[in-house]
Amino acid sequence: MVDDESDIREVASLSLELTEGWTVTTADGGAAGAELARTMRPDIILLDVMMPDRDGPNTFAELQRDETTQPIPVIFLTAKAQAADRDRFLALGVRGVIAKPFDPLTLGKQIKDLLCWT
Repeated sequence: MVDDESDIREVASLSLELTEGWTVTTADGGAAGAELARTMRPDIILLDVMMPDRDGPNTFAELQRDETTQPIPVIFLTAKAQAADRDRFLALGVRGVIAKPFDPLTLGKQIKDLLCWT
């Protein structure tokens, strides 16, 4: 989970750990998130679109250039949930877009649905 807002990271982490039993590792920005992805190789990356150090699209592009992180599915989290924004983000190659604020009780299901996990 990569988001510059600590409360968003905390809510998402607790939600996914409690509702799905997943282990969640967090980073507070794009650069830290990309480095963490290279070392930890997570099953999925939840990536905030708007961050001050490096935004989500630029971080995603970096992840796609690295053969270690390229196969990891990425889902954008964003307050920019208009259809045009969503379409633009999906055109980059992310696996999905989840609007913020998200429902902590259904976040895991949203992720599983986007990834076709049962």
